[in-house]
Amino acid sequence: MVTLFVFFFAVVFSKAQIAGDTSHVFIPIVDAETNLVSKTQIYIDSSSSQRITEILQKPFTRLANFKFRKKISPNLVTYTFYLRIFLNNDSGKEISGYLHPGIFYKSIELYKINEQPTKINAADSISGYRKFTLAAGEKCILLVALKPLKNDFNSINPVFINAEYFNNYLLYEIGHKTNLQIYGFILSGVLLMMIIFMFTNFIISKKLEFLYNAAYSACMFSLIFLNSFLVRTTTQFTTFYYSYFDFFLLVMGTIFYITFTRKFLNTKSNYQQLDKVLKYGERFIFLLLGIYTFLNFFTHSYKPQYLLENIMKSLILGIGIAFIYLAAKQRNRLLNYIAAGNAVLVFFSAISLGLIWFAVKPSEIFYSSIFYYNTGIVCELAFFLLGLTYKNRSELIRGIKEQEAMKMEAEKKEFETQIAVIKAQQEERNRISADMHDDLGAGMTTISLYSELAKNKLINNPIPEIDKISSSANELLNKMNAIIWSMSSSNDSLSNMIAYIRSYAIEYFENTGIKCQISLPEKLPNIEVIGEIRRNVFLVVKEALNNILKHAKATEVQITLVRNGNELLLSIQDNGIGIEFETIRQFGNGLKNMKKRMTDVDIEFNIENNKGTLVTLRRKVKNF
Repeated sequence: MVTLFVFFFAVVFSKAQIAGDTSHVFIPIVDAETNLVSKTQIYIDSSSSQRITEILQKPFTRLANFKFRKKISPNLVTYTFYLRIFLNNDSGKEISGYLHPGIFYKSIELYKINEQPTKINAADSISGYRKFTLAAGEKCILLVALKPLKNDFNSINPVFINAEYFNNYLLYEIGHKTNLQIYGFILSGVLLMMIIFMFTNFIISKKLEFLYNAAYSACMFSLIFLNSFLVRTTTQFTTFYYSYFDFFLLVMGTIFYITFTRKFLNTKSNYQQLDKVLKYGERFIFLLLGIYTFLNFFTHSYKPQYLLENIMKSLILGIGIAFIYLAAKQRNRLLNYIAAGNAVLVFFSAISLGLIWFAVKPSEIFYSSIFYYNTGIVCELAFFLLGLTYKNRSELIRGIKEQEAMKMEAEKKEFETQIAVIKAQQEERNRISADMHDDLGAGMTTISLYSELAKNKLINNPIPEIDKISSSANELLNKMNAIIWSMSSSNDSLSNMIAYIRSYAIEYFENTGIKCQISLPEKLPNIEVIGEIRRNVFLVVKEALNNILKHAKATEVQITLVRNGNELLLSIQDNGIGIEFETIRQFGNGLKNMKKRMTDVDIEFNIENNKGTLVTLRRKVKNF
């Protein structure tokens, strides 16, 4: 009975030790690169504390049957994995090679198991690859101890590379670029130009939103470039990048983008509800990133870190969806450009996540999750550029409008100042004309009255000087009345000027034997005529009537005012002998003064022979 029990125990123990395929790997006949999955056994030390001698007594299973071989479960990441490979060098020479267990590991240790476990010195090894040597005719068990990185895409895929071909193998692995890598480098170039563009805008405008967008673009550039550059590399930086830094770049890029969005859209003033969502989401994500960093560097467990990573990704996605929803309600074009970029990124991120969930093998570039995420980032930046173009155009238009408004305001103030000056001048003129009328007018009237009384008393003995005094007083009184009339702002109209000229002309030719006719439109335009123009026009008309009376030998005078389109034409026509330009010296100064007066007030003056003398004054209505 005891014998049967011992025999049964030995059989069971033997199966535990050699479970699966225990055939040796014959080193002399392997290729330059040989996959060892089918020849490898695995054991998982959940405590990561067992000694090698204890591990050798544990039951190993076939690696090919291990369901987490291609992607180690987050629950197993903190465990230590042991691989057992049976090696046989039946050649007559020493053979060296490199073992690459897969990606990504923070430590790889090799042991030769002959009579006693012997740790293989890693001095000649390269990061990610461990070198070992088999003597001629040597048989041994190669034990590999693996400690994975803290991420959820480690894999176990042991490969043997013959030392003679190792350099060529590395050149091919690192130098050969896939379509996905090439695409990543192209997108990196686009993002690099975006960084330069944003930083240049920041230097020119000093606006912080451009600096935040440059920081976001820098994070995305680093993420895409390093994802493309570090593929198939096993350096220490690669392990640091894939264990922590790639997620750090993703989260920091998101924080910079949220900050940029708040500054660019001025959500604090324009969209208070959206600003609260973005502000508190930004702060919460930053807090979670601090916790994530602590868990990565100061704890040995990975499951809390993995759960926190998924929470942060979900939170970022939720903030993006909330932003799109709130933006869609605003109906603001600039906001909608940014929201459209976020919607495109969310769409491509969903495709990327779907490929990961369904474990789609990236046999082509269009089956790669990274391809869609990178594409989403660039599309988001493209929509931002559209929004930036729209914002710059809107700000340019608004700036021009503000400049025009300021210009109009300045012109308005200048015009008001001019109006105030003119008003003050006119008030002063009105005061002077009132004083002249009240004081000088009364005085001149008194002089004229006393001179007439003196003439009546001396009717039998007339004195010529008294007649001159009376005549001069009357003439001076008429001139003063004309000055007062021209200075008073209450007379600043076309109808008043024509009425004054009409009254003067009829009175002037009264008892002279010259018939004066005046022709006017039925309805005079309601046009303002300032005192300076009225005075000069009156003096020219007065001079023309005086010339007719003195020189024309006329019997009729026709004064006509007509409106021709946007022009007013005042003409004075007599039926006399006409002007003799050869003898113009007799009254040359008078004509010169008439022309000068009209030039001063921008009125066209003309005098000609036309069945007598014709004097015309012409001016556009809009300039009156």
